[in-house]
Amino acid sequence: MSHNENPFDASPAGHPPIGATVLGYPRIGPRRELKRALERYWAGRSTEDELHATGRRLRERTWLELRDAGLDSVPGNTFSYYDQVLDTAVLFDAVPERFRAAGLSELDTYFAMARGVAGVPPLELTKWFDTNYHHLVPELAEHTRFALVGDKPVSYTQDRPVAEYRQAAALGVRTRPVLLGPVSFLLLAKPSPAARPGFTPLDLLEPLLACYGELLARLRAAGASWVQLDEPALVADRSPAEIAAVRTAYAWLSGRTERPALLVAGYYGELGEALDPLARTGIEALGVDLVAGRAGLNRLVATPALRDKTLVAGVVDGRNVWRTDLDAALATCATLFGTAGAVAVSTSCPLLHVPYDVTVESTMDARLRSWLAFARQKVDEVVLLGRALRHGPDRVAGELAEVRATRQDRAGAPGLRDDRVRARLAALRPEDARRGPYPRRAAAQRAALRLPALPTTTIGSFPQTDAVRRARAALRAGQLDPAGYRERMRAEITRVVRLQEEIGLDVLVHGEPERNDMVQYFAERLAGFATTELGWVQSYGSRCVRPPILFGDVSRPAPMTVSWAGFAQSLTPRPVKGMLTGPVTILAWSFVRDDQPLATTARQVALAIRDEVRDLEAAGIRVVQVDEPALRELLPPRKRHRRDYLDWAVTAFRLATSGVADSTQIHTHMCYSEFGDVLDAIDGIDADVTSVEAARSGMAVLADLASAGFARQVGPGVYDIHSPRVPDVAEIAELLRAAVRAVPGERLWVNPDCGLKTRSYDQVEPALRNLVAAAGQVRADLAR
Repeated sequence: MSHNENPFDASPAGHPPIGATVLGYPRIGPRRELKRALERYWAGRSTEDELHATGRRLRERTWLELRDAGLDSVPGNTFSYYDQVLDTAVLFDAVPERFRAAGLSELDTYFAMARGVAGVPPLELTKWFDTNYHHLVPELAEHTRFALVGDKPVSYTQDRPVAEYRQAAALGVRTRPVLLGPVSFLLLAKPSPAARPGFTPLDLLEPLLACYGELLARLRAAGASWVQLDEPALVADRSPAEIAAVRTAYAWLSGRTERPALLVAGYYGELGEALDPLARTGIEALGVDLVAGRAGLNRLVATPALRDKTLVAGVVDGRNVWRTDLDAALATCATLFGTAGAVAVSTSCPLLHVPYDVTVESTMDARLRSWLAFARQKVDEVVLLGRALRHGPDRVAGELAEVRATRQDRAGAPGLRDDRVRARLAALRPEDARRGPYPRRAAAQRAALRLPALPTTTIGSFPQTDAVRRARAALRAGQLDPAGYRERMRAEITRVVRLQEEIGLDVLVHGEPERNDMVQYFAERLAGFATTELGWVQSYGSRCVRPPILFGDVSRPAPMTVSWAGFAQSLTPRPVKGMLTGPVTILAWSFVRDDQPLATTARQVALAIRDEVRDLEAAGIRVVQVDEPALRELLPPRKRHRRDYLDWAVTAFRLATSGVADSTQIHTHMCYSEFGDVLDAIDGIDADVTSVEAARSGMAVLADLASAGFARQVGPGVYDIHSPRVPDVAEIAELLRAAVRAVPGERLWVNPDCGLKTRSYDQVEPALRNLVAAAGQVRADLAR
C-alpha cells in the first residue's frame, strides 16, 4: 500500500479490493418462493425443471439486487435447496451408501439425505451453532472417498459453485463464490455407523483439501478473483489438534498457485486461538465478527501477521434487526486501519438469519419500523459505511445524522419501560424459583395422574389442516368473527382429542390449531412484542418462521391458552397437557432488544409465563409442558462465557414453573441440539419430565443423561417427525428397548421427537398407532 492510499481501497496485489460487502444473503425468496417450489416438487405437483427454474430466478434476483445496491463485492453460491452443509457433502460426493442404494435420481437422493425416504432414515439434523437455523450432519468414515462432482447444468449439486459463477457472470455480475470451509465441514460431520473405533472426520483432511484445491482451480479458470471460505466452527474453543488442522489446511490451500484470492470468514464470535495461525498463512483476507466477537478486537490489533492482509470488518449485525450505530462502526473500522494492509466492511455474518425487507411491513407501527434494518437495509448500511470509509464521514454527514436521530428516538420512546414489571422483578426472592424436592413431587403426581408404565404422549401440535389455516386467514381478513373462529377451533380440538383417545395415547394435547407458531402466538398476546407480515426467516429446508420483535418490557395482559386447554380437558377423563413456550426459547426465536441484558429480558418473559402456568393449574390442568428447545441454541461458543448464560437461563425456566403444587407435573421439551454441553442445565431446570430428540441419533443422548446422574423422568423421541416416512412398530420398539437399556423403564415416557404441525394426518395417524403399539410391546416385556 502506498503512503497516500486509503486502506479501504487497498487490496493484495493483483486482486480487486473487497470494499463494502456482505457475507451472504437470504435465499428463500422475499415471499417464500423457494418454500412453495420445494413443497410442490415434493408433493409431485411440479417437475425438477420447474424447481430449478425457481432457483435460477431467485439467484439472479439476489445477484442483481446486491450489485445495484452498490456493494463492491457480491457473494455468490449462497443459494441452497435445503442446507449448505448438505450441499458441501454432496458436492464432494460424501453420500452414504444407503442413499446411493435407494435407486433415486440425483435430486431425490439429495432430498432423501435431508428428509429420508421409505426404509431409509435421513441424516441427523441439528442446530447451526447458536442460531435457529438447522443443518444436516454429514456421515463420514475412513473409507469415504471424496471426489469433486464434475460440470453439469445447474442442478442441486454438480460443480455448482463454478456453474453459478458463470450464471452470474452472464448477467454482468462478478461474484465472490462462498464455500463452507474444509475444517468447519469436518468438525460439523460425525463418524458414520460403519466407521472404525477412534476415527474422527478430521482424519480425512488431506483428501478433502485435494478436492478443495481442484475446485479453487476451476473457479480461477472460470474468472473468479476471490473465493470466501466460511469457517464459523473456529469461533468455538478448539483443541491443539484442531488448530493444527486449521494451520495445515490454509497453508496448503494458500500455497496453490492456480486459485483465486482467499477470504476466510469466521463468525458468530471471536476467532481466538485460530486467529494467529490463520493470519500466518498465505490467505489474502480474513473476515471477523465484530458484533458477537467484539471482545476479540484487541487481539486483532495485536496480531502483526495481519499487516499484509485485507481485514473484513463485520460491524453490521447480521443476526438482529436494529439499525446499526454507524458512528461506533466507523470508529471500529478506523481502529483497524493501522492493523491490516487493507480494511473492508461487511455484516458480522451471513444475512440468512434476518428477513428480506422492512419496507414491506405495511401494518407495523411506523415509529418501530424506523428503528429496524432487515437484510436489504443492512446492505444499505454496509454501502453507506463503505462510502464514509472511502471518502470520509463528511461526505455522508446527512445520512449519518438521520441514523443518529433515529437511534435517539428509540432510546427515549414511551412504551419501552413498564415500571410495574420492573418493580415485580425487583421484589423477586430466591424461593420464587424453587419447587419442593423431586421425590415428593413424583409421589404426588403418581397419585394424581395414575399413568401406566411407559406413558405415551405427543409433544404438542397436531397437523394444521387447510381448514384450520383458512379459518385463521378468514379471521385476519375480517371474514370470520371471533365467535365463529372459536367455534371452528373447538371443533378441531374435539376431533384431535377423540383421535388421541381412539389411538390410545395416555396424556393428550389439544393440538394447538389456534397457533400459527409456538413463539409468535405468545408474542401476539404479550406486551412488549411486535410481529411482522413478511418477516420470514429460514429454519431448515422449506421450514420458515417469522420471529417477533421484542422491543419493550414484557408482561401478560390476559390469559393466553387457558380457555383452549380447559375446553380440551372438559372432553376427556385423560390428562391434557397445557402447552407453553419457555422464556429462553421465546428470546432465542425472537429479535430481542439490545438495550438491556438478556438475563433481565428473560426474567420478564418468565414472569409472564409463570402467570399462565398458575392459571392453567387453577383451571384443572394437571400437566403443563413448557418447551425449551432453544436452551442449547443460545449457549455461547466459548466455554468461559457459558456459566453466566446457563445460570440465568435455568433461573428463568424455574421462575416460570415454580408457582404450582407438587401434584402438578411440569414437562419440558428440547430438540435437535447436541445436549452434552448442557446436561447440568437440563438437570438444573428441575422439570419433572424432559422430552428430547433422540430418534435420528439412535438414543445417544440417553447415555449422556445416565452418566450425568439424571434422575427424573425422560421422554426420548422414538419417531422422527422431520421426515415424512412412517416408522413401523419394530423400528420404534427397537429404539424404545435401547432407551430401556439406558434408563429404568419406570422413568421413561414414549413420544415423538417434536411437534406434529409440519406433518400430514396420513403420516401422523399410522405413526402414532405404531408408537402406541410399540410401547405396548415393551411395556409387556417389562412386566415379564
